[in-house]
Amino acid sequence: MPRIGSFCTGYGGLDMAAMRVFGGELAWVSDIDPGARQILAHHHPDVPNIGDLRVAGYDQVPPIDIALGGYPCQPFSTAGHRKGTADARHIWPDIARALRVLRPRIAIFENVANHLRLGFDTVLVDLAHLGFDAEWCVVRADEVGAPHQRRRLIVLAVAADAADLGHQWGRSARGRGPGPADRGVAAADPDRGGRRAEQSDVSEGKSDSARFSDEPACPTCGCDESDHDAGGFCASCHGCTDPELGRPNEAAAHTDRGGLTGHGELPAGRDAVRQRVRHDADRRRSAAPADAASVGRGQGRPEPARQQRGLGPACGGAPDWGAYAPAVARWEQVTGRRAPWATDDQLRLNPQFVEWMMGLRWGHVTHVPGLSRNQQLKALGNGVVPQQAEAGIRLLLARAQATRAAA
Repeated sequence: MPRIGSFCTGYGGLDMAAMRVFGGELAWVSDIDPGARQILAHHHPDVPNIGDLRVAGYDQVPPIDIALGGYPCQPFSTAGHRKGTADARHIWPDIARALRVLRPRIAIFENVANHLRLGFDTVLVDLAHLGFDAEWCVVRADEVGAPHQRRRLIVLAVAADAADLGHQWGRSARGRGPGPADRGVAAADPDRGGRRAEQSDVSEGKSDSARFSDEPACPTCGCDESDHDAGGFCASCHGCTDPELGRPNEAAAHTDRGGLTGHGELPAGRDAVRQRVRHDADRRRSAAPADAASVGRGQGRPEPARQQRGLGPACGGAPDWGAYAPAVARWEQVTGRRAPWATDDQLRLNPQFVEWMMGLRWGHVTHVPGLSRNQQLKALGNGVVPQQAEAGIRLLLARAQATRAAA
């Protein structure tokens, strides 16, 4: 059974994915965010949190077979001003230092897709110098059935001298039966990204970055996809909030919109929504102001549920998802549970709805004792959909196996 060490653990979405593929158990986690620490302590009371990975003594922590990490995406995102390696939040060098000491057989990382454009060449070179072969791909959450796109870069690095790719672990994990992400593996495009890190000429990484940059522009404002952050807010033109292009970083800035547009619209069926509900928008009161811990972007704008024919759980009955019912039903089928109301009784974004959209089991984040609404939304906004990450890992394992067989 593999021992797993987790950097920047958050609510543990990447951990769930890796355990689904390899099995194993957590040897330790690492997160300094107060909300994340509460979540981890609640679910893993016996697993040590080594705290700040920048100062941890890795010669004193339990040894591991697999290293995981969703290191901060802000240095590579529009919302983080794209400072890249010059950003104080750029902690990849500290993770590389940890890998040098810990020497895991496998390392798995996830980040925003824009990381391909900024800073990823450094990661590949460091992995090559550390003796890892790397594969990578970009997986959209809707490729595993989620009702949103949420593009994530998944990286699999295997020690070049490893005897196998963790197949023994994988057989043990598969004994538990198929998981939801198994249905999404084929949907992930095997041609998006992925070269061996031992090719230290980072032009390989740049070539994939170039392919990413050729993706369609935003249909609403025409700016690049990566110019849009968590709620779809475009940092280039400031005149667009398209949720299909939403970035997963800095999601707390959009806690009152929940990744929806400023008018609460979803892109599919936008015209129908306008015809059905926009006529009464002026009669609605403004959105509740953000609380002290939130960034507050989107104050004074209508809340998402105000665009539904049912305004919230206080109205009774079941939500009317309108044009979005097929997407909701699809994810209900994958996750095996009904979608909660999108808003609470105060017509604010319901964290339980976000939790459901992220593919987590009921209450994983929202029923952690003492966790504030803002802390819940921050954790959920910074995480990865476990089914999405699992699909990426399985795809990359197959690719790595083929690469080794051809070598």
